[in-house]
Amino acid sequence: MSHFWSGDLSLSPTGDIALASGTLLGQQRVTRRLLTNVLDYIWHTDYGAGLPTMIGQPAIQETIEAIIRAQIALEDVVAPTPEPVITVSVGTDGTVFAHIQYADKQTGETQILQFPVQ
Repeated sequence: MSHFWSGDLSLSPTGDIALASGTLLGQQRVTRRLLTNVLDYIWHTDYGAGLPTMIGQPAIQETIEAIIRAQIALEDVVAPTPEPVITVSVGTDGTVFAHIQYADKQTGETQILQFPVQ
């Protein structure tokens, strides 16, 4: 299914629910893993990085980067080399932003994901 976190479902040209494939599917899988809380996926209770549970906690950039690195390594779409580049920054208002750059395992193309951790 073609669906980005916090967005609406997409429709195909025929009016069916659109399906994602290739690098788009990979981006969606990585994003879903990072923004799913542990225990929220009832069939795989150890799935997810739980980044939303960090809201309201002191932002320790190194810890967040380590969690992201460990979790995306579990996704088959992320190539182990070159090693993903993960940068976590904290805005002046306290908002935490994640910038993730990784190579797609099938195509070798660089993929970039950026989002607030909220």
